[in-house]
Amino acid sequence: MKMDDIKKIAKDMGLKIAKLKKNDLVRMIQEAEENIPCFATPAVTSCGQDSCLWRDDCIKANK
Repeated sequence: MKMDDIKKIAKDMGLKIAKLKKNDLVRMIQEAEENIPCFATPAVTSCGQDSCLWRDDCIKANK
């Protein structure tokens, strides 16, 4: 997902995004959704969240 799309999601949620990097911004969104902030962590291999919006980017970030 492109950074502009991620920023829009965050803004729509009312989050203050400042100048966060992609990984930190996605984790902030995950926390706001009351999910585990696991984006781009080794948890991708065991999270079991196959339908996660961030899954494809998360897998790419862990290669």
